[in-house]
Amino acid sequence: MNREVVSQLAYLAASILFIFGLRGLTKPDKARRGMMLAAIGMLIAIIGTLVKTEIISYGWILVGLVLGSLIGYPLGVWVPMTAMPQRIAFSHMFGALAATLVGVSEYYTDLTAGHGIGVAKMSALAFEVLFGALTVTGSFVAFGKLAEFLPGRPVTYRGQNAVNLVLAAIAVVLFVVVVLNPEASIAFYAMLVLATVIGLFLVLPIGGADMPVVISLMNSYAGLAAAATGFAIGNDVLIIAGALDGASGFILSIVMSKAMNRSFGNVLFGAFGSAPSVATRSAEGLAVASITAEDAALQLAYAHSVIVIPGYGLAVAQAQHQIRELADLIEKNGGEVRYAIHPVAGRMPGHMNVLLAEANVPYDRLYEMEEINSRFEETDLALVIGANDVVNPAARNDPSSPIYGMPILNADRARRVIVLKRGMSPGFAGIENELFYAENTSMLFGDAKASLQKLIAEVKAS
Repeated sequence: MNREVVSQLAYLAASILFIFGLRGLTKPDKARRGMMLAAIGMLIAIIGTLVKTEIISYGWILVGLVLGSLIGYPLGVWVPMTAMPQRIAFSHMFGALAATLVGVSEYYTDLTAGHGIGVAKMSALAFEVLFGALTVTGSFVAFGKLAEFLPGRPVTYRGQNAVNLVLAAIAVVLFVVVVLNPEASIAFYAMLVLATVIGLFLVLPIGGADMPVVISLMNSYAGLAAAATGFAIGNDVLIIAGALDGASGFILSIVMSKAMNRSFGNVLFGAFGSAPSVATRSAEGLAVASITAEDAALQLAYAHSVIVIPGYGLAVAQAQHQIRELADLIEKNGGEVRYAIHPVAGRMPGHMNVLLAEANVPYDRLYEMEEINSRFEETDLALVIGANDVVNPAARNDPSSPIYGMPILNADRARRVIVLKRGMSPGFAGIENELFYAENTSMLFGDAKASLQKLIAEVKAS
């Protein structure tokens, strides 16, 4: 069979597997299968590329294969769950860098060889370089904020909005110039440099609380750059995979920005139209009710219905296996345990789902916010572990709060609430949590993992 036919059949099979893989990610119980299908699809796509007739030497390809495997394996296997968000941002940076380098290489090769570059191809090359370069630096800043070697707070300055608009306008002008006149190499490389600067300025003004949306958005940009690469070099699987990646990332960004009460325009343009300074309610004069592990275990042992609300603190403590063990004990005592998942709990899309799946928590126990919120009023006990802003009633009750209007989990409406927390530090939003001071809330202070181990021991003894 002709090698080109084999390549195209491989691309078709890979594209089908990508689509089914993406579909599988829509349901927790099918997510692993979806990931496996997508991984097999990528392997087939690579094989389809390796048999193409355009390849005249496999030397550098083998070098890339070895280096990529040496980098990718540790990133996939050894990176702890707490570092997964920054690993995702880091991966986006490499994907965007690859698309950018392909665009620059294709442009340079065609230009120096004297080949004419048509408007369609030049548009694709300019697009992939523009979006690829800004994704490289934007993802790097997101990685830095998550890894905490860059400040997690929004970095803003006077006149920022005007500067961003001017840079975007200049980039658009350079894009048009190079499309109409491909030989204007100065405009092409100036656009490349400017795109890297825009990526920095896009993400620096965004705070750590919005990083899940930023990661999703950078994923979308990287996908769009990959699709443009496919158009530029005539690679069908890149077009399909990039379009799927770009569209799904864009949709997810919109969904998550709504879940965080952020306008999508604010996410796109950083701190453009940043929220005004407002006075928030103070916790002065209020007191929290602390509880011992023995008392908390007694409530859990006799609770008929429990809703567990995981947050980033659960990931930090690596306590997912302990919460699974505690849930098993509650169910042995006749109780029912559900897990309430807020769309932006953690630091990346689906962070809590992945964390709980690692502990083999049954998929049918995981409930999205819209499914579970109506059940809190009939729930004996809500167990909050490391979550903060996503259960703060100020989002409903305090119009002066910066999170007012953000959809939250209705933990405060359960009959009793127990919060596992190290101390009284605020969440990403930097505000007091009204839930901690509610009459039906008790605080169990300490490391989540150690606290859960104590609860497990006490429940066994009760």
